[in-house]
Amino acid sequence: MALDVCVPEKTGIIGVAVVEDDAEIRRMLCRVIEKTPSLRLAGEFCNGEDAVAGIAGCGPDVVMMDIQLPGMSGIECTRAVREANPETQVLVFTVFGDSEHVFEALKAGASGYLLKRTSREEIVEAIELVRDGGAPMSGGIARLVVESFRKPAERNSSRECLSPREEEILGLLAKGYIAKEIADQLSISFFTVRFHIRKIYEKLHVRSKTEAILKYLG
Repeated sequence: MALDVCVPEKTGIIGVAVVEDDAEIRRMLCRVIEKTPSLRLAGEFCNGEDAVAGIAGCGPDVVMMDIQLPGMSGIECTRAVREANPETQVLVFTVFGDSEHVFEALKAGASGYLLKRTSREEIVEAIELVRDGGAPMSGGIARLVVESFRKPAERNSSRECLSPREEEILGLLAKGYIAKEIADQLSISFFTVRFHIRKIYEKLHVRSKTEAILKYLG
């Protein structure tokens, strides 16, 4: 059952919902959110079924999602939440750091992936980053994604169509950089980065950063 659902608010504060079956971890996340001025607790749920039903009513900007839930898995819940609420970002918070769980969660629509050993300060930073269009990942998870770029593989037609600059930008997106950080890293303008990202989406026939990264990785 849903533990708490509140009426959506439209403010500059980031609304966060928590989906976690472990009561102690759920309370910890809720306390972190409640004690952070830039965040508000939009709702908390102990299973995926209640989360899917309740998230539309509490209107969070970001959902903290466990993977191992009773009944519907966190990956299934992520997919359902993203399909019903495309503007809501999902930030996975789990003990699983293997490539299978990581890529399944990203395919389902997750925008970030944190391991449960992440500090409270890093949790807050990740929530703010994912709301602003970033893709925060724990260090080990980011390395998995980067290693996927390094593995020798036959290039498909979608990858062939990207320019070297577009490949460079897509690589930085996969590492969790946002457009402004990429502009600083490459010493080009923010608007140039946005132009390249739009071209990447067009060439790969995708509509989001996660889709672009996953399609590029094959």
